[in-house]
Amino acid sequence: MMDVWWGLVERDAPGTYNWGGYTELIEMAKSHGLKVQAVMSFHHCGGNVGDSVTIPLPKWAVEEIDKDPDLEYTDQWGRRNHEYVSLGCDTLPVLKGRTPVQCYADFMRAFRDNFKHLLGHTIVEIQVGMGPAGELRYPSYPEQNGTWKFPGIGAFQCYDKYMLGSLKDAAEASGKPRWGSTGPTDAGHYNNWPEDTRFFRKEGGGWNSPYGEFFLSWYSQMLIDHGERILTSAKSIVENTGVKISVKVAGIHWHYGTRSHAPELTAGYYNTRFRDGYLAIAQMLARHNAIFNFTCIEMRDHEQPQDALCAPEKLVRQVALATQKAQVPLAGENALPRYDEIAHEQILKASFLNIDGLQTTERYEGRKGCSQVKERVQEAAVALMH
Repeated sequence: MMDVWWGLVERDAPGTYNWGGYTELIEMAKSHGLKVQAVMSFHHCGGNVGDSVTIPLPKWAVEEIDKDPDLEYTDQWGRRNHEYVSLGCDTLPVLKGRTPVQCYADFMRAFRDNFKHLLGHTIVEIQVGMGPAGELRYPSYPEQNGTWKFPGIGAFQCYDKYMLGSLKDAAEASGKPRWGSTGPTDAGHYNNWPEDTRFFRKEGGGWNSPYGEFFLSWYSQMLIDHGERILTSAKSIVENTGVKISVKVAGIHWHYGTRSHAPELTAGYYNTRFRDGYLAIAQMLARHNAIFNFTCIEMRDHEQPQDALCAPEKLVRQVALATQKAQVPLAGENALPRYDEIAHEQILKASFLNIDGLQTTERYEGRKGCSQVKERVQEAAVALMH
């Protein structure tokens, strides 16, 4: 697994790519007979689990963000998140005349052209980054500066002007224009628990109201549409190269045992006790022949805080069932660095789930279990770029 950082390769000027360090790393892998999973990392590195270096977005992109701070995800208190460009402006030419999706597509195309002689045998998979930490989600639980701490519910990230503009249009289209002025204002703070809030509480919570259904449908669909746009480009770029495409989805297992599943909702996964939020994601990935890469497969329910109703095993099972229904391949990785035999056994167990009598095989990617290797690759890439 190798992060290919947008902020390193296209750092200084749009359309100017420096692959030098990556050329050396990939040739090194080839010489040792290793296969490479290249992760197109379009996010800021630093502040999340496993981040050992700081790699910002390209300088020229940051310049545009400085001019228009609404290019960053924003919470209801006006806090900006600099990890990833807001999907609200996916189709707008806000980055030196290009849309963010065009920037991502041009980057992937340049990667393909530069390493075409290695595609399909040394480089066997491209994981397409789609959000913070490379995951298809909103940055609803940012750890940097102590904003969020486990197991808080997180916060909705829909308050930049582009997201609010889309919300307004969706509300007007639904005949409820008053619903389009803002997101939920009663959903608590990052470190609240569901029952602390009016929106997420189990009895009479806003999440289960007509307004809640409208908002959560819009919020989650925006995320799926974002994935659809990027995968449409990615699929056409790597077609006939022998390279697989994958997308990483976060394993948000805390408060999974509640009715509202608040942390999943703020991250953009419309998954509640009464609704399967992962089937729609799996179906979107299936349309593009992409692999569903899921985290937290090393975790066991009883190892997690039970007062927070954590249930990683149940969550993995739900996702496995969704991918089975959508007929999309499922891969997995551990969410946290683990080196013990118990975690390894759990990974093996998760790799062969039996659902309704049907065996589903999950491919395991031990990338964070080998976090020391990941850190060395990141540091080597940074060093080789200078």
